[in-house]
Amino acid sequence: MSVLSGKNVLLGVTAGIAAYKTTFLVRLLIKEGAKVQVVMTPASKDFVTALSLSTLSKNPVHSTFFDEEGENEKWNNHVELALWADLVLIAPTTANTLSKMANGLCDNLLLAVYLSAKCKVYFAPAMDLDMYKHNSTKENIKKLQTFGNVFIPPTSGELASGLEGEGRMAEPEDIIEFIEKDLSSKLPLQGLKVLITAGPTFEAIDPVRFIGNHSSGKMGYALADQAASMGAEVILISGPSHEKLSDKAIEKVDVTSAEQMYNASQSYFNDSDIAIFSAAVADYTPVVVASQKIKKKDDSLQIELKPTIDILAAMGKSKKDQFLVGFALETDDGINNAKSKLHKKNLDLIVLNTLQDEGAGFGTDTNKVTLIDKNEKITTFELKSKTEVAKDIFNEITKKLHE
Repeated sequence: MSVLSGKNVLLGVTAGIAAYKTTFLVRLLIKEGAKVQVVMTPASKDFVTALSLSTLSKNPVHSTFFDEEGENEKWNNHVELALWADLVLIAPTTANTLSKMANGLCDNLLLAVYLSAKCKVYFAPAMDLDMYKHNSTKENIKKLQTFGNVFIPPTSGELASGLEGEGRMAEPEDIIEFIEKDLSSKLPLQGLKVLITAGPTFEAIDPVRFIGNHSSGKMGYALADQAASMGAEVILISGPSHEKLSDKAIEKVDVTSAEQMYNASQSYFNDSDIAIFSAAVADYTPVVVASQKIKKKDDSLQIELKPTIDILAAMGKSKKDQFLVGFALETDDGINNAKSKLHKKNLDLIVLNTLQDEGAGFGTDTNKVTLIDKNEKITTFELKSKTEVAKDIFNEITKKLHE
């Protein structure tokens, strides 16, 4: 999943010939999963139409402080537009707009949005060779960078004047790549490998029947998506589940039994930086698996069971520098049972939830968790969606990693 997925991107368009490329830029942003609104300077409409950008962005295009609608006038609130944005991209940025941004001038809606923005602002200059080389332009670029704005350098090539040289706006594909790399480099889990287990395990009785549980895998899948969104390389080992991943970059390993989950976990654990075992692994498995379907009879049926491998305990015993997280689903005396599991299995953090809490547990879209670290510090959260719970868990993990 692109780091731009779900982001609100405000695209500012100024009056340069490169403005025609913004149609491609909008399409690429939408393709990456971003939500796009466009603010144009009035003069930029001489180079690209608001209708084209509105159609591609699927949002109205703004260029003035108010729109006339019959007898009514609608104010385009520059503050609301700025607060909506997760990032602002001004492309092309002409020498004129560059100068105004650097010196705090505000004579159009785009500049008002820029001055109101609290988010990261990217700017991609586009102008003729001598204009770009001028000392005032260079100073304005440096000044904007001191404000925290991010400079997307122009390229060399044929310019609108017919000259060859530097000043050509970066191509839309290169702008997207630049922004994605910049955003990725700031992600808290960038460069880390995260191993997650999810879902139930099914222990075969015969070719038809199995011992299982009601785990849906929702929590584990939410954790995998969250880890990926924070820049991690994610391995998800999943028991049987109907859940889908949002991020196609996640490597998913499908298993069925506890033994298969153990073997897969062993394969990936040593290379992981963070390992979260959220799967509901069966505690017992049949000693003998019938080769044919067991026929129903009038008398009772006895099946001998043996303990499965304790995957979490095994990983806790072999861990070196990994940050190890386990889950505890309890029905009574949850805190004490979770603390015992935390220490016994050599965990760094345990996530406790209980079937006594309405809306928590198997199959629900919500969960209510308590986090307990290895120092027995307890943090309790209210009932939330499992997506939000996943964020809370990773926020706690990243905080612990930096302690």
